[in-house]
Amino acid sequence: MRLTTDEPSRSLSRQSVLVAAVALLTDSVLFLLTGCGTTWDTWVVLGAIVLADAGLAGPARRSGIMAAVHGIVHMTAAMLPVHGNDAGLMIAGYRAGAWLSGWHAWTALGVLVISRVAVQLMRRPEVWHLWPVAVLSGAVLPWLVGRYTTARRAHLAELEQRAERERRDAEEAMAQAIAKERSAIARDLHDVIAHHVSAINLHAGAARLNLSPGAEAVASSLRAVETASQSAMIDLRHLLDLLHGDNLDGTRQPGLDNLDELFDGVRAAGIPARLRTSGEPRAVPDSLGITLYRIIQEMLTNALRHGDSRGVDVALEFREGALELTTRNTVATKATRDPASSGRRGLAGIRSRAGMFDGVTTYGVTEDGRTWQTSVTFPLEPLEVRA
Repeated sequence: MRLTTDEPSRSLSRQSVLVAAVALLTDSVLFLLTGCGTTWDTWVVLGAIVLADAGLAGPARRSGIMAAVHGIVHMTAAMLPVHGNDAGLMIAGYRAGAWLSGWHAWTALGVLVISRVAVQLMRRPEVWHLWPVAVLSGAVLPWLVGRYTTARRAHLAELEQRAERERRDAEEAMAQAIAKERSAIARDLHDVIAHHVSAINLHAGAARLNLSPGAEAVASSLRAVETASQSAMIDLRHLLDLLHGDNLDGTRQPGLDNLDELFDGVRAAGIPARLRTSGEPRAVPDSLGITLYRIIQEMLTNALRHGDSRGVDVALEFREGALELTTRNTVATKATRDPASSGRRGLAGIRSRAGMFDGVTTYGVTEDGRTWQTSVTFPLEPLEVRA
């Protein structure tokens, strides 16, 4: 991973070294080919050219310094006179325009312009009309190319960021549209199909109960209709879970498998909480398991509010075609003997949750006048379909 992160920096370093080497080679060859003489001062100038061009391989933050160094070397070579560092000067101008900003960039440009003007004055003062050409081609143009390169790179980066933002916004909008459509489908399924399937189940059961004795074949058919409608409701609730995206994000809402954690939390509050399961335990749809968990959670909350130190008993009874959930707890004082008067929202929530699965809710104080009992009965698909 580190190699991948450092690769762009290494590539830029290699390219800087290559550019510096080409500039050094170009200026050195031109210096030697144009007749530099054998005096010591010419060799000193050549050494300065070599060092200045080699400095172009240094870090970009020194671009201003290198522009000043190349300007000085360029003017020094013109005083001898020998061929100077034309290639290095142009590269230094480009680097100053590309990497510097603000007054640093403008100062570097001023140094380059001054060096070009000074060289023209020392070499060919009579051809003053060529000075602007020399200044533009040797100083201003490389600097402007560097500025353009940086601006273009920033523009491309902005375009890439904008395209990435637009892509993320489009994906988010698509996800929201899909979620909205899924919710609309789920509502339609629940409001229309669930209603009709429940009506089929209800009418089939009523018809079967009103049959005259001896109509066993018709009763069997109606019982099959009831069973099929119950199975359809279970499958429909599975589909509603999927459409609502309950488990799409990799998380899972608590269900019957998480009851131990729920009871441990109540016991930690100092209230004894006991769970008893009877009958033949069986798997229930995820949506029903979540509903049972939330109902038990609300029941335990009511027991914490209104119960005494004897705690709460919770019973899950699996019967043929039904699941009954019952809680019992002793009311703490006579003043709170009727939790329905202070817990209407909780009981209404239990009824609402149970009603989504055709559950029947009953609650109230038992005959002893001290025990509060809440019961919810849910219809379940029979284990075996009777013909």
